[in-house]
Amino acid sequence: MDNLIHATAHDGFVRIIAAETTDLVNEAVQQHNTMPTASAAFGRMLTAGSLMGSMMKNPQDTITVQINGGGISGGVLVTGKSDGRVKGYIENPDADLPQNDAGKLNVSGIIGLDGKLTVIMDLGMKEPYVSSVPIYTGEIAEDLAYYYTVSEQTPSAVALGVLIETDGSVKKSGGFIIQMLPGAHEMIADILMFRLQEIPNLTTMLCDGNTIKEVLEFIFEDMGLKILEEKVPKLYCDCSQERVAKALLTIGEKDLQELYDDNKTEELVCHFCNTKYHFEHEDLGALLDEIRKNA
Repeated sequence: MDNLIHATAHDGFVRIIAAETTDLVNEAVQQHNTMPTASAAFGRMLTAGSLMGSMMKNPQDTITVQINGGGISGGVLVTGKSDGRVKGYIENPDADLPQNDAGKLNVSGIIGLDGKLTVIMDLGMKEPYVSSVPIYTGEIAEDLAYYYTVSEQTPSAVALGVLIETDGSVKKSGGFIIQMLPGAHEMIADILMFRLQEIPNLTTMLCDGNTIKEVLEFIFEDMGLKILEEKVPKLYCDCSQERVAKALLTIGEKDLQELYDDNKTEELVCHFCNTKYHFEHEDLGALLDEIRKNA
């Protein structure tokens, strides 16, 4: 079962957010029918969105992360909530390439390097906080670590992993964000860096039967690991017929009249969950009446 953990170590000077997201990512790649490399990129972003969203303080706060490097994947966008829920989409779910020189799925190849990673935090203010950094490697985890270092001045280690089976399903998925907080001794960072370089990668440890909590206990052995909170990260979408109808109203009376005059059923598909919404001739007429009533 998926699990998201908030923890600290070394007397609170190290902040840790970690999660296994296998079920969540499996559901998403099935919904979007993604090819293996697209599944890996999409899964990494969804995991990142869940981790980063869970760092938001208030239930209404959201964080949106988008990466677009000009590669064949197109843009990948995810939105996370404070309870660990996340939604997202990849523009080209068919994006796929041969494995890279290391024998791994070529995520950076489909993402590309000519673009930006953008983070948007909506904290209920008049304007959301928006920050962008150039894409660093296209592997997503390194790009997020670069974002935290440059935009938030918070030294961070980020790991994101998605292991894809030969049938295209997700065998294991997870990630963590480890951050050094103000006042932390440089030696702590050095020790952690050494440990992270020496241990197996995250999906290997999960495949070996370790829970995400056990992975953290292994990394932070003798460092005063303290589990603060556990959540269940989940895939969600808040679309509905009513929400899609409101979006349809924004095209304006003229374009909506043309759709009505065609006398055809109009189908709109949610980017986030691929749910299809149908608007019959009379539904379009009702929307036209609403526009004219409010004019």
